[in-house]
Amino acid sequence: MPEIKKDAIAMDKNQGGVPRIWWYAMALLVLVADQLTKTAVLNEFYLGQREVISSFFNLVYVRNYGAAFSFLSDAGGWQRWFFSILSSVVSAVIAVWIFRLPKAKWIESLALALILGGALGNLYDRVALGYVVDFLDFHWSGWHFPAFNVADSAITIGAVLLILDMFLTHQDSKS
Repeated sequence: MPEIKKDAIAMDKNQGGVPRIWWYAMALLVLVADQLTKTAVLNEFYLGQREVISSFFNLVYVRNYGAAFSFLSDAGGWQRWFFSILSSVVSAVIAVWIFRLPKAKWIESLALALILGGALGNLYDRVALGYVVDFLDFHWSGWHFPAFNVADSAITIGAVLLILDMFLTHQDSKS
């Protein structure tokens, strides 16, 4: 092993920060929360059923055969396996990425853990059901945002945190 790598590993062991196992636990927590909420919807709602919660929020059971915002949902079925393979590859890359990050990079690690958990939640749906269960329906003045789920929320929050971390890291490197 080259000396630079040995030094980098030694530095990482001595750094403070959150142990990596916590990030994988966070991803698992997102996956479990996502699957529990989807199971509740599948047990309590029939397809298309809508339960009004407030003037801007409903619970609704819809099936998404495509990607985000039902992209390619009517593509004939090939998209199920395409998105399953893509999600599997991205999940593996993210799992390795988390492992290789220095422990002190907690914002990036948290972001990746949220994305990983969300990706695995939707991957499970695609493989097991052939579609992703969506149920959170926000609306305003007759306009409905596309329905989504806990996994989608985690992915979105993770993406926002990655962008935030990029700006914070960029600012730190200017100093």
